[in-house]
Amino acid sequence: MVLSPSTGIILNNDMDNFSSPNITNSFGIPPSDMNRIKPGRRPFSSMSPAIVTDSNGDVKLVIGGNGGPKITTCMAQCNNRIVMAQRNHLDDFLRGRIIGRLECGRTQLEVSKELGIAQSVISRLWQRFQDDASDLSRQLSSATVTTVSRQTVYRRLGHIGLYARRPVRCVPLTATHCRLRLTWSREHALWTPQQWSCGVFSDESRFSLQSDSRRTLIWRAPGTRYHQENTNERHRYGGAGWLVWGGIILGSRTDLHVQSVTMTCHIYRDVILEQHVRLFRGAMGAEFLFMDDNARPHRANIVDECLQSEDIIRMDWPAYSPDLNPIEHVWDMLGRRIAARQPPPTSLPELRRALLDEWCNILQDQIVNLILSMPRLCKACIALSGRRTTY
Repeated sequence: MVLSPSTGIILNNDMDNFSSPNITNSFGIPPSDMNRIKPGRRPFSSMSPAIVTDSNGDVKLVIGGNGGPKITTCMAQCNNRIVMAQRNHLDDFLRGRIIGRLECGRTQLEVSKELGIAQSVISRLWQRFQDDASDLSRQLSSATVTTVSRQTVYRRLGHIGLYARRPVRCVPLTATHCRLRLTWSREHALWTPQQWSCGVFSDESRFSLQSDSRRTLIWRAPGTRYHQENTNERHRYGGAGWLVWGGIILGSRTDLHVQSVTMTCHIYRDVILEQHVRLFRGAMGAEFLFMDDNARPHRANIVDECLQSEDIIRMDWPAYSPDLNPIEHVWDMLGRRIAARQPPPTSLPELRRALLDEWCNILQDQIVNLILSMPRLCKACIALSGRRTTY
């Protein structure tokens, strides 16, 4: 074995690593002219040592192994998997920015330089976007026995006001849900700003380095985003990352709580209520009103007992109603701020720091406007008989 003084990599110097004429080595591999014995030549070692660096020259991966002829391909597969796992996936907002620029006639190279995204990534995104028109073209050709190009389908659909968009994800609503939402909206539609100022709106949300790609597109007309046929109903969202909790009020906001584990009733009581909510209750007095949704950890007996002991009044809240909670818009603001960071977070510790920083950077005026819009939101829900709003 030979130690390289410049890299510290241990190299194999066995003669069997060279190819000898008409001699098959111990692994059954026939000789190769590229690995013949010559003065000053190094053997093609099956260890396959490799050092992967980024564009700045920083080392990102050192890899190698032993085991004969399979090591070269194994090292290549490990390298590809590790590098692919560290790639930043485009979120929905950034994908929309890219598609919008390309639709306006910008070149892929221009968009790549402007947004700092590899041109190959933009090319694949544009290709997937156009593939939907190709599917429609094939279906039309099969039905009419007429050849229709993808661009023709794409152009004609655009002429009649239909564009490829991702379906909106929202929670499913039953008739009971709609009735409870309607009742709640009627009870709060005439609340004054003073009454809304006494309430803290809270919720959890999850942020991850990788987002749901949601590659399925639908063709819809402008203004039909929230129509029933253009929505995808679901109420569970997966993905690894950080779970955050926060609360907003007219004149302030809570600190952002960040954790890696699922919210439990004990964490909710010992951390959220004791360390955050109780402080606001003490500062605001008896008029304080606490809003949280109907998630199981929020409705546990130990949580109810804690609220009673601290004399905290909880606002009644209709189930499956994130569109009625103004903090959902704050999560959207936070997500957009995270997506716009340059460079974007590439690890969970970086994402945690970014979440805490951007939470503090959200303007309080934006939060105030969201809370003061609650009467309009209630009226919109009433107009829809408790069905899903477009907020």
